[in-house]
Amino acid sequence: MPDILFSSHFSRRRLMAALSAATMLGTAAPAIAAEGMWLPSQAPSIAADLRKEGIQIDPALLANPKAAPLNAIASLGGCSASFVSPEGLVVTNHHCVYGSVQYNSKPGQDYLTDGFLAPSLADEVPGAPGTRIFVIEDLRDVTSAMTRGLTDRMSGLARYERIEANRKALIAECEKQASRRCDVRAYYGGATYFLQQQLEIKDVRLVYAPASAIGNYGGEVDNWQWPRHTGDWGFYRAYVAKDGSSAPYSKDNVPYRPKSFLKIAKQGLNDGDFVMVAGFPGVTYRHRTAEEAKFNFETYFPAFQKFLSDYSDTIVRATAGDRGATIKYASALRSADNYKKNTAGQLAGAEAIGLAGRKAAEEQAYRAWIAADPARQADYGAAAAALDRIVAEANAQELVDLRKSALNRAQLLLAARTAYRWAKEREKPDAGRDAGYQDRDRAQTVERLTQIERRFDPRVDRIILEQALGEYALIPADKRDAAFEAKLKEIGLDRLYADSKLGDTATRLAWLDKPAAAFEASDDPFIRLAVAMWPGDVAARNAARDLEGRDQQARAEYMKGMLAYAESQGRAIAPDANGSLRFTYGKVTGKARDGMSWSPFTTLQGIVEKDTGREPFNAPAKQLAAIKAKDYGSYAAPALGTVPVNYLSTVDTTGGNSGSATLNAQGEFVGLLFDGTIEGVISNWAFDPVITRSIHVDSRYMLWNMEKVDGADRLLTEMGVK
Repeated sequence: MPDILFSSHFSRRRLMAALSAATMLGTAAPAIAAEGMWLPSQAPSIAADLRKEGIQIDPALLANPKAAPLNAIASLGGCSASFVSPEGLVVTNHHCVYGSVQYNSKPGQDYLTDGFLAPSLADEVPGAPGTRIFVIEDLRDVTSAMTRGLTDRMSGLARYERIEANRKALIAECEKQASRRCDVRAYYGGATYFLQQQLEIKDVRLVYAPASAIGNYGGEVDNWQWPRHTGDWGFYRAYVAKDGSSAPYSKDNVPYRPKSFLKIAKQGLNDGDFVMVAGFPGVTYRHRTAEEAKFNFETYFPAFQKFLSDYSDTIVRATAGDRGATIKYASALRSADNYKKNTAGQLAGAEAIGLAGRKAAEEQAYRAWIAADPARQADYGAAAAALDRIVAEANAQELVDLRKSALNRAQLLLAARTAYRWAKEREKPDAGRDAGYQDRDRAQTVERLTQIERRFDPRVDRIILEQALGEYALIPADKRDAAFEAKLKEIGLDRLYADSKLGDTATRLAWLDKPAAAFEASDDPFIRLAVAMWPGDVAARNAARDLEGRDQQARAEYMKGMLAYAESQGRAIAPDANGSLRFTYGKVTGKARDGMSWSPFTTLQGIVEKDTGREPFNAPAKQLAAIKAKDYGSYAAPALGTVPVNYLSTVDTTGGNSGSATLNAQGEFVGLLFDGTIEGVISNWAFDPVITRSIHVDSRYMLWNMEKVDGADRLLTEMGVK
């Protein structure tokens, strides 16, 4: 399942999903069980349906993120995860630990291919720089504080700046507590805001990842497909100082002791069983307007699909025959290919369900409801008209932003732009700096810039930049940055790479402490480019912020009306995803349509049937031998007579849910969510219970591999399995 790992090309507007608030849904009836990524505080309002569907724990337990099972759920900042032992052991997807596997790999030590298993605590290795585990502690309504000082007569930019000032004040107050990472997220376009508080664990170590022939079995051929046989899991461990406080890596640190951890289920799942998923889903767009959907699927996504394909092809071509370069760019390539396939699926899905017509009909009904009553017209009519104008303006900018973002694929250019912006932001008081450039953000910036040393090759980077310049050239001349183009022509690509010292990590990091004047006097060609681009960057940011401020004002009122409209029909609108803690629930079930039938489980036998001995169907010899010997141990499902590998469910998930724990009716761990089916990815825009299915790796397959293939008995004992 794609995560928010490749989303730098999206504008802030596109990432600012319109989302709902629990406090505004309390009196409405619950929606269809299969649909909805629910806030913990909404659990009481859907408790009756949870019981009807089969939950056996008290639904009230899901209302408290400070208690089990939700306080065992963690975030990796782009994927979800969960604690599964009292010693800080964290399980997530293989593709979520892939960056750390890649970072620790090199020719002759190829963990990407061979997998990684630490025999002891002492052998667990640091994750890639910037790897974090965020432990949920609180999720609270801060709407009144976030909207303080807003007036209807403010300009869009002034409104944006007021909201950002309020946001930063709330975050600063929250982060007075040591090692806390806090954020405020908008729901329903800014009608409501919640603050999410998490403990930030900085010492994260790679514990175990199976070989790619297990963890990515089927590769891109099987990605988003069913039947599936992918062992998409991996383990990190959280470490802290001896006094229990969060601390950077140190050999003296000790495993973190979570307040709770998930129990591994002794009994596996069967067809029709109740399941829940808890995690941090990224972004969905179900409350976007019909015109936004139309533009996205008729214009933006086709361009984005080609944008990704060209980038992926460039990486493949540039790294061909060079194993070192292939390892360095493996994570970027996998991410691009994942999003490329997802985009293709969304395009096909939009056509299959008639998304344009569906959205138009829904919107027409809502706006007719507004128009039918003078009071409603007074409350919501102007907001609807204003939002339509803002959407048209924003749509016109989207392709420009996409193609400009291609330049950031050149890693040294992005590093130079980042460092120069830090220098300019440091000229302001910390509270007045842009989000991402305050003192709280410095450590993560250092780690991102450090990662470049194992994800950069100057020859490959130049080829990627040349391809990115081709994308940039598609922007109309009056929308391009003339200063950047002139400076690049003056320097030339040959000198750009030959004369820059930013490829050296120490040199690159040193620029974070230099004043703006040092950049402006520098002869480093990438630094010179960054300085030349600065005025255009500032103008573009201010224009985007003005638009975002106006969008918030109109969309918040528009969405308040939509909530009232839904309540008048006796139904609730499930919150769109926005990266905050959610749970969703459904049933283990396959799918049947004309000429097609999907069983809910795949098994070990499917691995053998698919295996060709060549990527991506090249299961390890030890695994194949165990399957052929029917050495199932205690992990076979009685109804199947063998070990289940993956299963389907109706739970409602999206990107960011990758690595989310799947729980049974008793709240026990029964696997990991890792993907969806290609025709169901359209659920980011419109949920369809007929076609939408999520794909999970079965805990029995995980445990069987750990015992029979990889010899991870130490971890099985730690989790209470053996």
